[in-house]
Amino acid sequence: MPSRRIRRAWLTTAAAVSLAFSGLVAPAQAENVPPGGSDPTVQEPLAAEAAPSPLTAGAWSSPGGTASPGDFTMSPGALNSETTSRVARLDSVLPKSGVQNLLAGANRTVTPWCSRDPFGTASDPDLKYCLQSDDSTSQEWIPQGFSGVSDAQDDELWGTAGNVQLFASYDGWDPGRETDPNPATGDCTTAELEANDACNQKGVRITFVQSRTNPATGSPEVKYRHVLLGWTYINSADHVSFDGLHASEYPIQKGVHAGGIVWYGNYLYVADTRNGLRVFDMRYIMDLDPDGDPSTHDAMGSDTDGVKTTADTQDKTKVGRHDNVWYSFGYRYVMPQVAAWKFKATQSNPVGSYACVSTGAPKASYISLDRSATPDRLIMGEYCRPQSGYPSTGRIASFPVAALEGRTADVAAEGWANYLPLTNGGAQGAAANNGTLYVNESKGTDEPGNLWRYHWDADQQLVANGQPVKTARGAEDLYVERGTGRLWSLSEHRPGSASDCTANRDAADPVGTDYCQRVLYGHKLSWVDSRP
Repeated sequence: MPSRRIRRAWLTTAAAVSLAFSGLVAPAQAENVPPGGSDPTVQEPLAAEAAPSPLTAGAWSSPGGTASPGDFTMSPGALNSETTSRVARLDSVLPKSGVQNLLAGANRTVTPWCSRDPFGTASDPDLKYCLQSDDSTSQEWIPQGFSGVSDAQDDELWGTAGNVQLFASYDGWDPGRETDPNPATGDCTTAELEANDACNQKGVRITFVQSRTNPATGSPEVKYRHVLLGWTYINSADHVSFDGLHASEYPIQKGVHAGGIVWYGNYLYVADTRNGLRVFDMRYIMDLDPDGDPSTHDAMGSDTDGVKTTADTQDKTKVGRHDNVWYSFGYRYVMPQVAAWKFKATQSNPVGSYACVSTGAPKASYISLDRSATPDRLIMGEYCRPQSGYPSTGRIASFPVAALEGRTADVAAEGWANYLPLTNGGAQGAAANNGTLYVNESKGTDEPGNLWRYHWDADQQLVANGQPVKTARGAEDLYVERGTGRLWSLSEHRPGSASDCTANRDAADPVGTDYCQRVLYGHKLSWVDSRP
């Protein structure tokens, strides 16, 4: 889902558009770069696309109407077997950490409730988590997707760990690794790339959050830890290495947007807007600082050449293997991509626009899991803004999620597929539970968002259940936590963003309230369902 914090001007020339869609460029300070400089985990990288004819919207019916489920069909990534081989090599070199160990060593603290109030005149949620201030106001990391252990396991426990939520953030403030750095346009120079970690394109990180009892004090606490996502490659020295997660999407941003995530069993599915899904495995979380002391530069293993390596988690400007030292932009944990799913239909959505076509491959803007359905279903939907010639309000459909584990045959949407009833588009996240579809619609920084409720009528049309429930500004992805009966989401805006939150404060909002700082929050489903 697009952020309103657009870092640079729109790219307007054909050459610039082509560059934006050409795939990953070379890693910073790489001693050995990926062959060709592209991301091998994104099959058939997208070329620059001409705006499709409005006639491609011929299947459009109406807001809430049925859509073609076949357009959502995905094929296993053509390089999945090669990816598996590279991850196995990485596993032989780097030690791993389980999810429970990662949570036990969580190094950051959530404050339940605080003065941050993105809800303004909207009703407060049942529960609100406030991140540390550097995460709440970060210009670099923009939170988007949301999932948790209630998606992952039927009993809502990962081993003995419960009350676990995950959210994804994308790097939205890196000037990037430009081949021709230009300070006049805000791009980093070569010297800045080497000295300033914010200049590096880090891609996506996943944050693990857990509410628990402190074993030492017996007091309740909520802790969290960031994990960098990565993709593996074989560099020019025939060493396995990794980089941050990247793909081409829009000229206004680079990288995977991670607008939705689903944790199901061992696998984490991450939405990749124009491609489909990236797949990660909770059994492959690499630990580059096993002793917990960054200053010791722990010994790692060796690749096929037998050369021993070490790791450095203090240097935030490098990633991957350089001169037999492993780097990870300063993160202790790295989770490499293990597979991909790619849309089978032609991707013909207009470049440089939030408009959507009505047929062909959709955008994977957000995803969620419906465990109330049989079988369990992964839901995928689009963020769209209708424009002249492109009336689509965004499509949404469901997949049998277990079918995604096999990776041997195409997986088609089944059960239902619809156009969203939002006449102005702008869906940021959706989740289904017991026959109700919940959709978050962001209204920018100047007013609370809308949480819509829909049901399917006898003709399989989506119909609104009453009026929208007002919710947070910048409301994003949705996650149903079954045991607590909460519908979780998060807010993405921060102070000083492109649409300044302070200037756009509602008159009814109290002066001094930090309502443009990010929070995680949960509404009680029973309360949401009871609204008129």
